[in-house]
Amino acid sequence: MSAVTNPATVEECLRVGAGFSQGDRNWIAEQCATLDARLASFHADATDLEISVKDREARGQKVTLECWIGGRDKIVTTSSEEDLHAAIMDVRDDLRRRLTDAKTRQEPRHDKHPPTPKNQDQ
Repeated sequence: MSAVTNPATVEECLRVGAGFSQGDRNWIAEQCATLDARLASFHADATDLEISVKDREARGQKVTLECWIGGRDKIVTTSSEEDLHAAIMDVRDDLRRRLTDAKTRQEPRHDKHPPTPKNQDQ
């Protein structure tokens, strides 16, 4: 596996969408920084993240975190948590799980124990 020369980070790839201001961006990036370890295997110039919130701090608010990585399907995570901080943690953790799942599906499998042929003469 070759190393990525310009690894993606939340700080570099995050855009704030509807419901958030540029002033919220640094705080959100800090909250989502644990995604960096998962994003590091992707190129920064081919990775985009966008977080938005609908009906911020109202009953029924919805936080959405979208992730675009070149050559892959867009990943969308959402949370309806009433607490904004909890909702951001929810979409962050869901994105981390989904990135891990996507990466696992694309990696070749290496069976530790190949199947043994049936009816083998001993």
